[in-house]
Amino acid sequence: MENCIFCKIAAGEIPSTKVYEDDQVLAFRDLEPQAPVHILIIPKKHYASILDIPCDATSPLPAMAAAAQKIAQEQGIAQSGFRLVINTGKDGGQSVPHLHMHLLGGREFGWPAG
Repeated sequence: MENCIFCKIAAGEIPSTKVYEDDQVLAFRDLEPQAPVHILIIPKKHYASILDIPCDATSPLPAMAAAAQKIAQEQGIAQSGFRLVINTGKDGGQSVPHLHMHLLGGREFGWPAG
């Protein structure tokens, strides 16, 4: 998508602090971290939200989940625990209209989210 900041990051047009990349997924550090570890995991192909992804073998979700597992191990938060968040739409807190997963860890989280 032409004006999507995450598409530009995936294409290498905007720099990011990459922590993981494969053919389908890119993961990079959030510029405004909400935890000691705050990494965004995005599909390289543009989907505005989780509502736009195919629910079949072409879904990016398995690749995003696999990336989250690897990153959590590499960041040393797999054993202590972490949070995965996908915000959807304005009321759901989605600020960038490109499907993305927040991987948050390195501190204890309460419930509700916070």
